[in-house]
Amino acid sequence: DFGIILRCLDDLGYAVEWRVVNAAEYGHPQKRRRTFIIAYRRDCKFYKQNKNYNPLLIVESHGILAKAFKIQNVSEIRETNIGENDYPSLVDFSENFKFDFGNAGYMDNSKVTTCKVAADYDGHVTTLGEILEQDVDPKFYVQGAVLDKWKYLKGAKRELRYKPNGDPYYYTEGPIPFPDKLDTPSRTMLTSESSVNRSSHIILDPQVNEYRLLTPEECEKLNEFPVGWTDTGMPQKFRYFIMGNALVVGLIESVARVIIQEFKF
Repeated sequence: DFGIILRCLDDLGYAVEWRVVNAAEYGHPQKRRRTFIIAYRRDCKFYKQNKNYNPLLIVESHGILAKAFKIQNVSEIRETNIGENDYPSLVDFSENFKFDFGNAGYMDNSKVTTCKVAADYDGHVTTLGEILEQDVDPKFYVQGAVLDKWKYLKGAKRELRYKPNGDPYYYTEGPIPFPDKLDTPSRTMLTSESSVNRSSHIILDPQVNEYRLLTPEECEKLNEFPVGWTDTGMPQKFRYFIMGNALVVGLIESVARVIIQEFKF
């Protein structure tokens, strides 16, 4: 629970910035949305330089995340308190705290300010098509009955099924793109990438006009790792697993550059 994370950091003497960042909204090749949390102790220089600023100013321009990822359209501003005066213990907090967090915010001395923000970026956006490899090994291509199964998994469904007690119900789900679009950033890559399941990417390879999986190297590119980074002798499925569990390197670099500058490492 995000509230518990904030309360624990507050108890330990930290101020906290957070932002939900979609990598594709800042030009990266994957629609990977992750929550970034930056916490710094209230006795450090950076905190002392900023402690008198309005919390929204930290979110909009003066915080580490604001400097790493520009934003616009701040809205739905809300505040709450999470400290011992309102919740004497962590157990009490866990049982009673309820709050609707926005996708950005700042917490200092038990006061939480949260809001909804939008990315401010007008540069080049890397697409899935731009990272594709050439002359891919035939083992990554799918056809015949396997291809039919992929089409079924990706398609819309409304199927009559039965509960263990025999009661009927309809299983429904909407379609997802098949094949995956090449002119936009990719969908979020999961740890199950390449296995036969609904979330794995299937593309129509423009070089040969046939359906195939993404290669491990292409998955590395989607997270902006060096090509071959996972090629250490591990099984291929673990190469996919690692990339499905990774962050987009470019986002980490953006945050690290600000931290290095602000803390003068």
